[in-house]
Amino acid sequence: MRIVITGATGNVGTALLDALEPGHDVAGLARRLPDTTAEPYRRASWRAVDVGLPGAEEELAEVFAGADAVVHLAWAISPVRGDPPMWRTNDHGTRHVLAAAAGAGVPHVVIASSVAAYGPAPRWEKVTEDWPCDGVPGSAYSRGKAALETLLDRFEEEYPQVEVARIRPCAILHRSAAGEFARWLLGPAVPAHLVGGRRLPVPLWTDLRAQVVHTTDVAEAIRLILDTGFTGAVNLAAPEVLDADALAGVLGGTRLPVPKPVVRLATRAAWLGGVLPVHPGWLELADRAALGDTTLAETALGWQPRYDAAAALADLVAGLRSGAGAASPPLAPPRRDGVLARLRSLTRVGPSHQSQA
Repeated sequence: MRIVITGATGNVGTALLDALEPGHDVAGLARRLPDTTAEPYRRASWRAVDVGLPGAEEELAEVFAGADAVVHLAWAISPVRGDPPMWRTNDHGTRHVLAAAAGAGVPHVVIASSVAAYGPAPRWEKVTEDWPCDGVPGSAYSRGKAALETLLDRFEEEYPQVEVARIRPCAILHRSAAGEFARWLLGPAVPAHLVGGRRLPVPLWTDLRAQVVHTTDVAEAIRLILDTGFTGAVNLAAPEVLDADALAGVLGGTRLPVPKPVVRLATRAAWLGGVLPVHPGWLELADRAALGDTTLAETALGWQPRYDAAAALADLVAGLRSGAGAASPPLAPPRRDGVLARLRSLTRVGPSHQSQA
């Protein structure tokens, strides 16, 4: 097949390049190109494209011509203040990709949505793909994914000839994504290698629960979707649900029981002050995101995740501690700044990243 991947330098895009069998004609699109001599980026041809720019539709249609499938992974998750606005990349960019795919006659489009698109559900109940995609109030990421689902509904009505598959994964973790997660969550003030230390206290509220999935397992699901021509929505998650104690055990070893309002207040102060990049909206999503039932992925795709939830999280932690990364701008290894550089970062005025409220 000829496969075009947007966001091919990111966490999932990199793993998908590695998962696709030799013989496919793969084109990678990204705003910032990787080292194309390094694995797995050397397996694709490359084009620098900002999908959110006005006029990107024409350029995308040119690249999509003759493609058997387009995999749309480009999505701004927690951009720094100087990056393009999230709405431009996520809304405008997706509209450009869909319009170009329809115009170029692409028969199969695979889109990365998220379990974050679902509205809140009973706390420990896993929901299937027919759960309403109402989003979680207070989370920009969740609202963006819920809007994506509405956009895809309309696209399918207007272009029934295009087969659309929507993956809805939970948090996607991988050792090579350590630098990306460090820049989203920790920033220069907190050395990434401290995460996972046995004496590190982890402040978490008691009823927190989380699903995670390993990036290579998500890439394998996309490979299966491409091979089988699957259409529709499908949840992706490791089978286990991690509670607060299990999360703390992997992240540091000692859970510090702290009420959620206290964690939220401290996070908001750190974000507003530029000390930490993580916005309190992510805490709201972590607390209220629905848990996904993966029966459909297992039965319709034959998908069996290789990593359980604890192992997927531990792989990310190992990457944070070792400074792992990949040869692309989004996955560059975590910075190992000295003490003076970290202290200078504390003098920043205002948030370093765009709001996630």
